Amino acid sequence: MKTPLSSILLVLLAAFVGSFGAVFLKSGAGRLHRQIRTLLFNWRLAAGVGFFVLSSFFFVLGLREGELSVLYPMVALGYIWTLFWSRLFFGEPLTRNKFLGIGLILIGIVVLNLGNR
Repeated sequence: MKTPLSSILLVLLAAFVGSFGAVFLKSGAGRLHRQIRTLLFNWRLAAGVGFFVLSSFFFVLGLREGELSVLYPMVALGYIWTLFWSRLFFGEPLTRNKFLGIGLILIGIVVLNLGNR
């Protein structure tokens, strides 16, 4: 079974959308206090959950026609997006080890997709 391009694109979209979920969860978590109402009325946390739900929707659509062994590793691209968003929104440093991790993720995805031919 060959994984169609449409499935790959849906999973890539899921990874991209999911990366925003992580950003909003972190932003919302920074505004939590000991009162339960800060959890209930925290729109950033709600947005983070919403992005993860939307991401899951795209991922499930992508899985319908594709191979799980090819598509699931592409979810790791969300970690790469999250790395850049964390730099942009939170000022977190981009270190040599983080770039090494990005390289390993990309190499792994390429190697696994060679089996898609």
